[in-house]
Formats: sequence, C-alpha cells, structure tokens
Amino acid sequence: MMAYILAIDQGTTSSRAIVYDQNKKVICKAQRPLELCFPQPGWVEVDANVLWQTVAAVINEVILSPDIEPGQIKGIAITNQRETTVVWDKKTGNPIANAIVWQSRQTADIRKNLREAGKEELVKSKTGLPIDPYFSAGKIRFILDAVPGAQLRAARGDLLFGTVDTWLIWKLTGGKAHLTDYSNASRTMLFNIIEKRWDSELLALFNVPEKMLPEVCPSAGDFGIAAGGFLHGGKIAVRSVLGNQQAALFGQNCLQEGAAKATFGTGGFLLMNTGLKPIVSNKGLLTTIAWNLGGETVYALEGSFFTAGSGVNWLIDSVRLLDDPGQADRLAMSASEDDKVFFIPAVSGLGTPWWNDRVRGAFMGLTQAAGKAELARAVLESSVYQAETIFSLMQAESRIGLKEIKVDGGMVKSDFLLSFLSDILNIRIIRPVDYEATALGASLLAGIEADMWDYDTLRTENALTDKTFEPHMDAEERAARIKEWREAVAAIISYY
Repeated sequence: MMAYILAIDQGTTSSRAIVYDQNKKVICKAQRPLELCFPQPGWVEVDANVLWQTVAAVINEVILSPDIEPGQIKGIAITNQRETTVVWDKKTGNPIANAIVWQSRQTADIRKNLREAGKEELVKSKTGLPIDPYFSAGKIRFILDAVPGAQLRAARGDLLFGTVDTWLIWKLTGGKAHLTDYSNASRTMLFNIIEKRWDSELLALFNVPEKMLPEVCPSAGDFGIAAGGFLHGGKIAVRSVLGNQQAALFGQNCLQEGAAKATFGTGGFLLMNTGLKPIVSNKGLLTTIAWNLGGETVYALEGSFFTAGSGVNWLIDSVRLLDDPGQADRLAMSASEDDKVFFIPAVSGLGTPWWNDRVRGAFMGLTQAAGKAELARAVLESSVYQAETIFSLMQAESRIGLKEIKVDGGMVKSDFLLSFLSDILNIRIIRPVDYEATALGASLLAGIEADMWDYDTLRTENALTDKTFEPHMDAEERAARIKEWREAVAAIISYY
C-alpha cells in the first residue's frame, strides 16, 4: 500500500499543498494566490485569516483528489515564509492586526534605536543575526505598540505570537497546539541559538512577554493532530515544520557539512550547511539553525537579499514593462551587450552584507539605446550580483571552497539567470528536476518521522538533475563586471 506525505508550502505570495508518495514523486498539488497589503511605502502586511483560508482551500483540494486515498497520508509537513509575524487573541483565535511580512521595513525606527543604544553585539552574539526589520522581534514590538491595550493583554497571557508555521499549527489543530521548530525560532531575534532557548535578556530588550511565545520543538516530531472541515472528517498528524530556506537546503540534499544551495524566489537566499557548530560571521552573513533532528542541531550560514523574483513582478505589476515572468528571460537574451545597465534592487532596502533599509532602488548606466530588454536583463542580473557578494563572503568565512551550488525557486526556470550565475560565481550550477525544493525538504523530514525514509540513507543520495550550467566567462570580464556592480551599489548607498 502506497504511503503519502501532505506538504503545506506557505510562501509570500501563494499557498500550496503538495502530496508526495514514498518514491518522492508528486501525486497531486494545489495552489492559491495570496494578496499582500502595502499600507505605506516600505510596509508589507497580510491578513492572517486570509492566509489561513488559502491554506485550508489547497488542503481541501488535494484531499478530494482522485489520485490519493486520504487514509494513506502518513503525516503533514509544514514549510513557511519565515519571520512573518502574527499576533492573535488566545481565546478567540482572531489576529489583533495584520501580520507583518518578512520583507516589511516598518520597524526601522526600532532597529535604529537599538543600534544607537549599542545593542548590536548583544543581539548578534545570542542569535547570530544583525538588528534588522527583517526579523520578528521588532515586528512583535510594533504590533504591541500599535494596538491599544495589547501590551497589557500580552503580559496577562491573553495574546499569542507565532511565525506562519505556528499560526498554521494553531489553526490545523483547532487551537490545541502553540508550537514552532528550531529553524523558525532562530529567525525571531529572541532565540538563543547556542543555548537553544528563548533568551530572557532579549525578551526584556524588546519588552516581549514570554507567555506569548510558542514552545520550540525539534523539526521532526509531534506537532499535534490536524482535524477540521478541510480534511472532511479525517485526522492527520503534523510531523514536521521547517522554515522555507532551511527546507530547501534539506530538499536539495545539502545534508553534509559544506554543501550549499541558492534559492531565487520572491527574495534570494544562499545557505551553506556548517554542521554541528555555528560559524559566527563578521562580514554580515547570518548564523542560523538549519534543523534539529534526532537530538542534533545542524547550523547554517545564510545570506539574504529581499528583491529577486519580486523585482520581476515589479516590472510586470507596477511598471507594466512585462506581461509575464518568462518574458524577462526572453528579453534578457536579446539585450545589447554594449549597454551595461545595472539595477540596484533596493526597493525594500539591501540585505546581506549591507543591512541598510534607508537605501532605495535605482537603474544606473541608462542611455538612449537602453530599452525593455536592457532593463529586464538588469533586473535578472541584479540577483546574480547580490548572490556573488554573498557567495564570496561565505567561502571566505567558512574556509570551504565550493565546487558547485544547487539552485531552486521559481526564478531558476530562467536559463539566462543560471548561465550568468555560473559565469559570475565561476562555479558549476545544478538545477534539479524538482526545483521547488521547499515542500520536498519538509516532506522528507515528515517521512523520516513516519518511518517512510531513513536519514542516513538520504545523506548519501543526490537530487535528480535537470540541467547543469558551467562557467564560460573569462576572468578579466568577470572581475570587471563585479567591480562595476560594487561601485554602483556604493554610489547609491552614499547618495542615501
């Protein structure tokens, strides 16, 4: 009898449910878009109830699929957009405000005050993270300040906080479980990644009552029993939870120390498995927990940038320059090599290694000859240049010489992007057959918990490869392009 895992992949702009069989084959899937709110420039929010409704809808759709027998689903796996912050009433289950999305920069003043107070080193030494609006702690503080009476309600234990995984577990279990995993906890800026606990000094710094916080669990284990109308009377154990970038690392079989992957989705994320000991960066990289499994905590180095696929979406939705994402790839390949246009993708600030939320986006190098093709190419290339900055730092700080990087995310459909990535990084790029690795990674963890797969066996396997890209650019041109890009970024930063 075939066994299945139902993966919930809750992302920034959509929610998906994917059912995998024990051969890791996708049997059925469903997807719903998720609309974001932009109440002010730089602010990004989402209605947490609407988010849940999209998740319930996709679960309902796959459960009704004729391709599976719901009783053979051995577990639910959750992978989620990280840092996005939900605060809700413990009794009613209603959010007290819109959720603040990871991209949002509305907590910049909180960051500024803490940096000016000299708290940067304290926070980084405990969490592996810089003080930045990206992470959850400032978002919690913002909501508690913005909603009248919220601080008092939180102190009484009447309010709960969760990243998206915790919110989904709460809804799936009918309010019976308030839990998260190590990977998501490590993104809150409240979790001590060395001692592996909520840190009382950080809670005091942000004035966040510990009563609000979920229990932190291993990434595979008992997260409660899902039951509700979306399961049509059925009950399924929630067996794994993993933040989306860590899930992609697992799904790409980067299970050995030194293995690395790059995700190009709404944002861009490079992660390297650093094994059982955290590497503390002095160059702006993040130290984070990859997963906790079987009593062992695996760490990762991470570099993040906020604008990747969202830059292409901006060309479609706001600028009206493109009709669809595939058009960017086609135009980029037709662009003139004589027009070197750079896009500084700081529409939501700059991430690793700058951590600068004041700077704004810009095109540089425009001439009268520059047209749609050159602008589209510049936007695609900007993700590569950001990745190169992170890649160089990662190799230097880990002292691990990478020979290849596995890629995933919606943007990696673009051969232009991956060919240019290989050229600029001067390394082999591997695109797997299943390049939506987040759902697979979380499913593998759930399957380990359900005795469908063995962790030690998975460590020896490789994901099936769709296409490999090798570098062809000569060293002189590569160095010149990187130098010009870095000078362009420096010029924009100095302007702001």
